[in-house]
Amino acid sequence: MKLFTKKHGLVLILLAASGTLSATEIANNNITETEIKAAQDAWGKALIQISDDYRSGGIEKAKKTATAVLDSAYGYSQGPVLFKPTLASGEQTFRINKEGALAYFVGHNTAYPADSGFALKNWKSYSYDNAAIYINGNMALTMGNVQLIDRDNKETTVDKTWGFKKGDDGKVRIVLHHSSLPFSK
Repeated sequence: MKLFTKKHGLVLILLAASGTLSATEIANNNITETEIKAAQDAWGKALIQISDDYRSGGIEKAKKTATAVLDSAYGYSQGPVLFKPTLASGEQTFRINKEGALAYFVGHNTAYPADSGFALKNWKSYSYDNAAIYINGNMALTMGNVQLIDRDNKETTVDKTWGFKKGDDGKVRIVLHHSSLPFSK
């Protein structure tokens, strides 16, 4: 075993200052605010696309789109996703698998009889307002409001907390999705 001495440290400093010492390739997997906002934008577009596909092609088309969204936007391939939908209660409040999330978005699953399909509600527009964004390395959390407008111009606002993780493939995926209706007296 070779000991590192002050003499060795001085040599390394001199080599670095002279440009002789070069850094090895550095992999930076930190998530950025731009990537987070892009993921939030993509989620809203996907929700509207599922709604449009249901209107134009029925439940099978909507289910196919929703499955593709869950596969690409959510981190189910990395482990359980902590998913608490807006309109869920009882024993099925928390959905940690893809089947539960798909049932919430498009309904039509006898294992989740209370789900009518949140994404099938004829949405036409989406926006969000983050109260805060917390970033730590390859993980990020957001909290704020999501506004959805349906084709009858009825607006729905939900409180939303998302957790995002940037994978080794560089893709940002949702690993936490908590949604609830704002408190009203």
